[in-house]
Amino acid sequence: MSRPENSLGNTLRAWRARITTEDVGLPATRRRRTVGLRREELALLAGISTDYLLRLEQGRALRPSRDVVASLARALQLTTNETCHLHLVAGLLPPTPQNVPHQMPPGVQRLVSRWGNIPVGVFSASWTLLTWTSMWAALLGDPSLRPPEGRNLVRAAFKEPPGTGHPLFPIEQSITEFKAALVADLRITHGAYPHDEELRVLIAEVMSGSEEFRGMWRTPALGSRLGGHKRLRHPLVGEISLDNDVLKVPDHDVRIVTYTAEPGTSDEEKLEYLRVAATQTALPLPSG
Repeated sequence: MSRPENSLGNTLRAWRARITTEDVGLPATRRRRTVGLRREELALLAGISTDYLLRLEQGRALRPSRDVVASLARALQLTTNETCHLHLVAGLLPPTPQNVPHQMPPGVQRLVSRWGNIPVGVFSASWTLLTWTSMWAALLGDPSLRPPEGRNLVRAAFKEPPGTGHPLFPIEQSITEFKAALVADLRITHGAYPHDEELRVLIAEVMSGSEEFRGMWRTPALGSRLGGHKRLRHPLVGEISLDNDVLKVPDHDVRIVTYTAEPGTSDEEKLEYLRVAATQTALPLPSG
């Protein structure tokens, strides 16, 4: 009978080998036969005995506690995904993140800075607008004119009357379908961050103020598509049809929302007109 693979031990040894004493602030020694940290060094950093770490790496201890795994993850300087993987190979459920991230990943910041000619908005997992391009403001109105709490798409969709011209919510035919997709995505976020107090307050607030939201929230629908072909109405260019895409960045859990026009169409010309107009004067907000 073959011996089961020692996934936990193999993982710990591999990650121990890639960490140097300089990485963790330990003094370097001249002669080191071990690549990376020594076993006793990792044990010291994690607050466990060297003998117990040896048993973990050899597969003789198979069920470390959640506290031990968390300490090893910190000592090994693991990423979020690596920490989840370490919990899984240790036979534990991955830790539940506490709060919805609101930080902008540097790579996304660079992308947005290079997409100045495209309406792009970056939202948190709770659908709060974090940043946007000048073309986003030209197409949907300037979000900076609203207070930070007014830049949440869920709040705007369900608490503001239709046709108020707020700068986050497009005027489109399939408005009910859009809202249902928004609620479905928010339900996934709530499942991923059950302890986020700000998210809990948002859901309770919209729940108390919108019968439509209450009905959608109680319907266990998941996976509705947020993007698609959207028709908007703008005070300068009239009706404009655009392709709307929602791109998720899993590691940082943000949503990149873009609006683009089909090349060679009048919609592309209208977007270009808005781009030129935005550089010359302040544009009025879209209205119904």
